[in-house]
Amino acid sequence: MKTLLNDIREIILQARQRAVRSVNHELTVAYWNIGRRLVEEEQQGSSRAIYGKALVEDIASKLTAEFGSGFSANNLWRMRDFFLTFPNLDALSQELTWTHYRTLVKIKDPDKRTFYISEAVKNAWSVRQLKRQIDSMLYERLLLSKDKEAVLAVAKGEANPTRPQDIIKDPTVLEFLGLKPQAAYYESDLEQAIITHLQEFLLELGDGFSFVARQKRINLGGDEFRIDLVFYNRLLQCFVLFDIKTEKITHGDLGQLQMYVNYYDRDVKADHENPTIGVLLCADKNDVVVQYSLPESNTQVFASKYQLHLPTEDQLKLEVRKELTRFSNKKQG
Repeated sequence: MKTLLNDIREIILQARQRAVRSVNHELTVAYWNIGRRLVEEEQQGSSRAIYGKALVEDIASKLTAEFGSGFSANNLWRMRDFFLTFPNLDALSQELTWTHYRTLVKIKDPDKRTFYISEAVKNAWSVRQLKRQIDSMLYERLLLSKDKEAVLAVAKGEANPTRPQDIIKDPTVLEFLGLKPQAAYYESDLEQAIITHLQEFLLELGDGFSFVARQKRINLGGDEFRIDLVFYNRLLQCFVLFDIKTEKITHGDLGQLQMYVNYYDRDVKADHENPTIGVLLCADKNDVVVQYSLPESNTQVFASKYQLHLPTEDQLKLEVRKELTRFSNKKQG
């Protein structure tokens, strides 16, 4: 009886979800067609521009009276921009709503827009999640140390990440934790906040992550240690260990994380799995100290500075300049 009831309930819920998606897509198609008609009218000649503006306002007034506020003049102009940005109707995704597309239209860079469309569809992002990822500049952060074509290929599902560098973000943006940068707090406070907001943290980490353990206890020759957070990434098929530091990291912190990684590689991971990744999530770091604390061939241990607020455009530009300088110095060396 219970199994039958659950099966029927699941059938109903799936049918409702499909119905909602279908209705949302039909509305999106309607708005696209409205935008197309507005553009066709506009293309009859530039001398009609003033007339066109008055016409849209007049149409909006009549449509609003009949259908409601969704057809204001501002929304009609958005539909026009929607058509101009996405001229191929068949390319519109049924997984994205009109509100998704209203957000995506604001992105002028075609590659950047393609990235967010692919990620939104693949990860079933809500509009709120999509806006959060755009505001946290996910695309730009990934491009700081990666090839643009590779990022887009992964986003579009044409390729899976093959290196740890493809999934590690620096900085890691944790504004959703609600912690103030100036407040004094312990590493356990940050860890607890991450656990409380685990869904948002997984969203920030990106594709393929699943939570495994918190404060994972390991025993090495009678000495006990605890790994703050353990995740698994199914795309890279490896464990990902997080050690949290609320102060500037030292070479000793990196050495301890390397020890955790070695333990997982030798005693935990299966033969078919890839080498373990370690991420030192820290309040501050010296990139030169990190570079010289780890071997040149390092592909497993990383330091990621966390931010408790969304980065500003100036901060992002500074990070890009620093990355370009680092790249230039490596080529000259």
